[in-house]
Amino acid sequence: MKVGLFIPCYIDQLYPKVGIATYQLLKKLGCDVDYPQNQTCCGQPMANSGFSHLNSGCDQNFVNNFSEYDYIVGPSGSCVLHIKDHLQDQNNPEKAIHIRKHIYELTEFLTDILKVGNLNSKFPYKVGLHNSCHGQRGLGLSSMSERNLPTFSKVEDLLNQVEGLSLSRPKRNDECCGFGGTFCVFEEAVSVKMGKDRVAEHEDNDVDYITGADVSCLMHLEGILKRKGSKVKTIHIAEILNHE
Repeated sequence: MKVGLFIPCYIDQLYPKVGIATYQLLKKLGCDVDYPQNQTCCGQPMANSGFSHLNSGCDQNFVNNFSEYDYIVGPSGSCVLHIKDHLQDQNNPEKAIHIRKHIYELTEFLTDILKVGNLNSKFPYKVGLHNSCHGQRGLGLSSMSERNLPTFSKVEDLLNQVEGLSLSRPKRNDECCGFGGTFCVFEEAVSVKMGKDRVAEHEDNDVDYITGADVSCLMHLEGILKRKGSKVKTIHIAEILNHE
């Protein structure tokens, strides 16, 4: 199984430890992992701002970098969803389709493809789980409270395999944190208020860390936590699953 590691640009620049943890975790689980050196932004920020017609360069570059792998895996649900739903290349349509059908967010890859049942990881802390909108409603990583269906969570299933970890869920388990990509720029006040509400529930649960499958949401919550001097920290799920 040849896996192409997709590390979104903001993770590469701001949270490289998440990329390293993802690489190490996939290697531990027996994957042949490669990191294409010429990968850049997937183009999601432009698309979110209404400029998807300018994305052809990003799309072509993505196809050039990732079309030869069996699977493409990334630790960011929103970026993975953007590629899955929007990647196109008029010069190489079959390659673009292959990528869209074989790109996975990390936790869904571990659950659905590798079917991981024993991670041999340890993280002796109380951890609050944040469900990101893109992962939950776009990729189907967990059930949605507004639908009367059996509950499930691929992220929780993985965290429950971690020795010593005590998992906590906020009362409003799948409420948006307010990040929303460019939403946090254009609607700053609303975005911050939503983030503060999320943080308050986790603090009420007296957690040590807040985790999730999307670094962008964690980045938003991290900024709010730091500004208020909270003892709670954020950590991406890849860092927990890779922790020994």
